[in-house]
Amino acid sequence: MQRSGDGEGEGRVRLDKWLWAARFYKTRQLAHEALELGRVLVNAERVKASRIVREGDALLIRQAPVEFHITVVALATQRRGASEARLLYREDDASVTAREATLALARAERASFPHGDGRPSKKARRDIIRFKSTF
Repeated sequence: MQRSGDGEGEGRVRLDKWLWAARFYKTRQLAHEALELGRVLVNAERVKASRIVREGDALLIRQAPVEFHITVVALATQRRGASEARLLYREDDASVTAREATLALARAERASFPHGDGRPSKKARRDIIRFKSTF
């Protein structure tokens, strides 16, 4: 039986709920906000969170520095483990290689800028103050 306002019936799943169940977002609210901001496109169209997902839909999901180009393979309304969530979609090979390249570049950038030794000592702070006051 379908609850009023839920948008779900037999084999019908809202897009925000599917994105949450597929583990792209930690909460349905975050999935909803991403849809409102146009960070998720379905078949190259901007859609509302209440849109019903269908098997075979092509999704473009933009999250920070990476993009996921996926095809919906199965529907789910419950959030399960990551291994089960990966069975809900199929990611394009080009998307996987581009995402891995972006993440490798980000890792290399972080490695080239090592963190400092932490908070400066009292002597180091005095040296910094003395250095800044000379200008």
